Amino acid sequence: MANIFTTSIGKKVIMSLSGLFLILFLTLHACLNAAYLWSPEAFNHVCEFMSLPVIKIMVPVLAFGFIIHIIYAFVLSLLEYKARGKERYAVANKTKADGWASKNMLVLGIIVLLGIALHLTHFWAKMQLQEFIGNEPISGADAMVMTFKPLWVLIVYLVWFFFIWLHLTHGFWSAFQSMGWNNNKWIKRLQWIGYIYCTAVILIFVVVAIKGYCVANGICG
Repeated sequence: MANIFTTSIGKKVIMSLSGLFLILFLTLHACLNAAYLWSPEAFNHVCEFMSLPVIKIMVPVLAFGFIIHIIYAFVLSLLEYKARGKERYAVANKTKADGWASKNMLVLGIIVLLGIALHLTHFWAKMQLQEFIGNEPISGADAMVMTFKPLWVLIVYLVWFFFIWLHLTHGFWSAFQSMGWNNNKWIKRLQWIGYIYCTAVILIFVVVAIKGYCVANGICG
């Protein structure tokens, strides 16, 4: 069992599985956020659902998934940098790894992590954290208005979403490749699936953020 955590292949598999787990979480998060497109009241109902005890159990699980992914990202990047110099994300099919995202996954991951920290201050700190310490949390709809009223915040989020998209579109097919799906036929298919799937997920976040800005500034109801 120890070999799974210590061998190069084992580390890549763990990195891949934790990454796919986080993609699934983002998918669920996007679907729940989509309720805001229906109405602020619908979004508040979703936020109330998220506060149920059975859902709260997922918070430490999610945090653990992030921690594992981040740790193994740094470990693998360090090991591969030492072994191959600047070719940190070398893969079996070299032509599929010559894009900027594939060569800078660690940098993208750090940017995504910084964005998550900002996102937590805008929503989690004003909602779940307040409830945890015994204060009155604000509603999800109010958090959306407070967060996205300034134009610069919307712009920062849109840039952040773009970096998440870059990270996901490469990470999606790379995860399957690390687990053995590395022939030319499947890599090409997985790349297209990843682009379509991850683009759809990120577009939901983009549209929700834009609507949050519009509602906050009286552009739409």
